[in-house]
Amino acid sequence: MRIRIVDAFTDRPFSGNPAGVLLLDSADSFPEDDWLRKVAAEVNLSETAFAHPLPAGGEADWALRWFTPTTEVDMCGHATLATAHVLHATGAATGPVRFATRSGVLGAATGADGGITMDFPTSSLTPVPAPDGLAEALGAEIVAVHDTAAHIGDLVVELRDEAAVRGLAPDHAALRALSTRGVIATALAADPAAGYDFVSRGFFPAVGIDEDPVTGSAHTALAPYWSARLGRDELTGFQGGARTGLVRTRLRGDRTLLTGHAVTVIEGELHA
Repeated sequence: MRIRIVDAFTDRPFSGNPAGVLLLDSADSFPEDDWLRKVAAEVNLSETAFAHPLPAGGEADWALRWFTPTTEVDMCGHATLATAHVLHATGAATGPVRFATRSGVLGAATGADGGITMDFPTSSLTPVPAPDGLAEALGAEIVAVHDTAAHIGDLVVELRDEAAVRGLAPDHAALRALSTRGVIATALAADPAAGYDFVSRGFFPAVGIDEDPVTGSAHTALAPYWSARLGRDELTGFQGGARTGLVRTRLRGDRTLLTGHAVTVIEGELHA
């Protein structure tokens, strides 16, 4: 069985967010969950995606699941992008692809420039008071906090500026107790002429990921948050600490379109 590592939300190797991708032969079901978890733990990236083809004529073309090294997640953008990239690079799919997932049917289509646009549900944002200990855990002054519990389960935390986001060195153990999935720190870009409108970093110790380099699903909340502030439906987000990437967002009511590139960096054989 071929296994690949794909860097997502980037057009060059060793940047963006790496994901493991396994295309399974069976059109009936996934292997046992315990095996999926063990493979994801062995790959030891933010997420490993497992996909198998579905019978023709249904509402989706492939079934897709995502696992961190410790748990299955309900939504993952970068590993979906990576899977769509592998499907098209190997010829396993042509044209738009529909994935059956725990978050419903998610679409992915490749553009003329090689960018892949994914169709995800838009996350709702509820303003909430900053939880006790959040500012201390982040080590930064908080401007506003919004909860996305009804969708992705993250706290979106606005900080005063881009420098504050880039300079974060949070207490991951303390953050683990403050959100059901993760904490997304964000701010407006210091210089929009730099090619992006807002910045973010995502911390997910509750699901075994201290920092996720470029989190596609987080942008289903960041897109409506900053689109409302800036008065534009199309934006570009810059995310990351040591590794970085760009996510182009387009708000379409209850759906958010996320666009990025991907590149395969490793391909090998899984013997387990």
